[in-house]
Amino acid sequence: MPQITLKNAAGKDAGKLDLDEATFGIQPNVPVMHQVVTAQLAARRAGTQSTKTRAEVRGGGAKPYRQKGTGNARQGSIRGPHYSGGGVALGPKPRSYAQRTPKKMISLALRSALSDRNNEGKVVVVDSWGWDKPNTKAAVKALAGLGIDGRVLVVVGRDDAAAALSFRNLPEVQLIAPAELNAYDVLCNDWIVFTQDVVPEFKPATKRADSAEPAPPAKPAKSSKQSSAAVSDEEAIVSDEASAEDEGAN
Repeated sequence: MPQITLKNAAGKDAGKLDLDEATFGIQPNVPVMHQVVTAQLAARRAGTQSTKTRAEVRGGGAKPYRQKGTGNARQGSIRGPHYSGGGVALGPKPRSYAQRTPKKMISLALRSALSDRNNEGKVVVVDSWGWDKPNTKAAVKALAGLGIDGRVLVVVGRDDAAAALSFRNLPEVQLIAPAELNAYDVLCNDWIVFTQDVVPEFKPATKRADSAEPAPPAKPAKSSKQSSAAVSDEEAIVSDEASAEDEGAN
């Protein structure tokens, strides 16, 4: 199990902390990270580009000149794709660039990114920031005490509003909530800073317990018409047997 030195807001050691093996100690899967990041960037695209077809360009309703006798090629509209000012053939239209990405792949990409940063020693865990009110100077001093430089991703809990307001004015710091943590933001930043209460842990999905064997389906009940027909058939058989016995006695 990977272990990390717990820090306080002043940058001093505050003990040891065991990290989740499945989150910070796996072999990074580079192809999965690439696919997930590509899908995430594709989903950001607006997809609003649009060109007009010849049906959407204004004008061109009348035939420009007669069909024969001019020596030119026959034309039906001056808004065709081969005319200047005409429509665009096979041009882009509004569309969605979103890709379907399985949840297990998204989770693996995030855990691979966190493990990669942990292998490089770029993951820092602070016991708590301990600020009662926002203080940007204290945030700058805290990062300097932790020995952090470059781009920083600070994971802040919902209840730590003072820390969020303290870090948000720093241009090299990106704030993110624990539920919004993703592989792209982890890979875009040099350092990842957590507080002790928001360190992620991987919880695999549990399979549902096998349900009991279903009871065999009940036979459908006979309708009144079917039951009456069966009774009439039985009566006919009994009457035929009785008539046969009478004939034998005679």
